[in-house]
Amino acid sequence: MIRTRFAPSPNGPLHLGHAFAAVTAHDLARTRGGEFLLRIEDIDGERSRPQFVEEFFRDLEWLGLAWDGEARFQSHRLARYTQAGERLKAMGLLYPCHCTRAEIAAAATRMGPDGPVYPGTCRHRQAKAEGAAWRLDVARALEIAGPLEWTDEQAGTLPATPEIFGDMVLLRKDLPASYHLAATLDDAADGITLVTRGMDLFPASHVHRLLQALLGLPVPVWHHHPLLVESDGRKLAKRRGSPSLGDRRRAGEDGKAIAEALRRRQFPAGISLSAGVDHPA
Repeated sequence: MIRTRFAPSPNGPLHLGHAFAAVTAHDLARTRGGEFLLRIEDIDGERSRPQFVEEFFRDLEWLGLAWDGEARFQSHRLARYTQAGERLKAMGLLYPCHCTRAEIAAAATRMGPDGPVYPGTCRHRQAKAEGAAWRLDVARALEIAGPLEWTDEQAGTLPATPEIFGDMVLLRKDLPASYHLAATLDDAADGITLVTRGMDLFPASHVHRLLQALLGLPVPVWHHHPLLVESDGRKLAKRRGSPSLGDRRRAGEDGKAIAEALRRRQFPAGISLSAGVDHPA
């Protein structure tokens, strides 16, 4: 049975881009006789606000979207992230790193999906573990995992190339886990069979496929949908004050009508649909 999820972070209100993502995941599950889950990704330290979670519930109900079972919370799964991190350390695949963003930018020789690619400065150092971020030795991980593939419903079957990110951080200094580790573990724990998310996260799936192989996790299929973008081509974002669903709801707009418009690819003036990445590899 198919199972999808919508996984917002409570560090700001939802906007139309989130609504489009939620409608997409919800409808993929419902049209195929499956389940649609709601997961709250609330481990982002002080940025997570409980009041936004209640707003999320109201917003989704206003859109006419019903999720199956109770909402899941990342903050209830911290032990799982720690255990996975310790397992990867025991495999000799994680190493501590104290490099700053500025140091990485100055030493990097190429760019990746998230910016300057970490050049491996601390890979062979005897860096202290205290106060460190822990990075995955991707080359060694690929030696263990071997050649890997993953499947997106639009792009087909692709070779996994996590090396495009370099040695990415899996255990952060300021948070229990990185997005890569937490999302991969959560999707496995929730039994997600179709990972539905925006095209901006397409490259991340290369990393997640590697983590699934290393940790013996089930492998889902992915569905990366286009993004809603503003007239300047930038995706809608909380930090730039894109109109929130809560504001629209309180102003008396019809949430179900908005959801239907999104399904028909009808967007407000100044908003359009974009693939979200130039080269999704």
